[in-house]
Amino acid sequence: MNLRDLVYGLYARRVEGRLDHAQVPKHIGVILDGNRRWAKAAGGTPEQGHKAGADKIQELLGWCSETDVEVVTLWMLSTDNLSRPEEQLVPLLAIIEDAVRALASDGRWRVHHVGTMDLLPARTQSVLKEAEQATHDNTGILVNVAVGYGGRQEIADAVRSLLLEHADKGTSFEELAEIVDVEHISEHLYTRGQPDPDLVIRTSGEQRLSGFMLWQSAHSEYYFCEVHWPAFRKVDFLRALRDYAARHRRFGS
Repeated sequence: MNLRDLVYGLYARRVEGRLDHAQVPKHIGVILDGNRRWAKAAGGTPEQGHKAGADKIQELLGWCSETDVEVVTLWMLSTDNLSRPEEQLVPLLAIIEDAVRALASDGRWRVHHVGTMDLLPARTQSVLKEAEQATHDNTGILVNVAVGYGGRQEIADAVRSLLLEHADKGTSFEELAEIVDVEHISEHLYTRGQPDPDLVIRTSGEQRLSGFMLWQSAHSEYYFCEVHWPAFRKVDFLRALRDYAARHRRFGS
């Protein structure tokens, strides 16, 4: 351990010691950004960047477990990413599949896929379904793996599901227009039954949501971190929690 690591370790313990666990967000969404830029800066390949980013996930969940976070949503692949050239997309999907298998085999987390399953290759679909089934009875953190996810697509899918449900019941469009409200749509989101994210973290210095959890993040707090995702440290995580705890959430009031 070098001097810099020692200083960061001491600082992280100091921040953690002052953290009020009663003010910790229960649901954290994380936009895992900067894998390729991290790799380029280190002289590596995009695949090496994505692999390093995937390896960071278990560390993050360990930190979340230590601080009483209950739900974590990880944006691993957007619907826009699916249009990347095959030579980029195929290895990326393989890395994501390995990461999801690792989450399932860990034994602590409950894995839940959020996204449009039909847009994904059959092998990726199979890995996601098997991970959900294998971890269904686990009692640890609920880990939403957002693969093939887009916020607009989620809302469109929710509305489509709502319409189909009421079509099966014989509800007319006029009747549905009279009764539909925010809660009706929320009940058809990928995250139905879960609390909305209290905090959304995005790494790599980008300050935008890019379509991440558009519906659920209406009242979320945002934390933008300059460091690229593979280089994200515990001290960066704790700073995000400290920043969140210092805010006064008004929920529009």
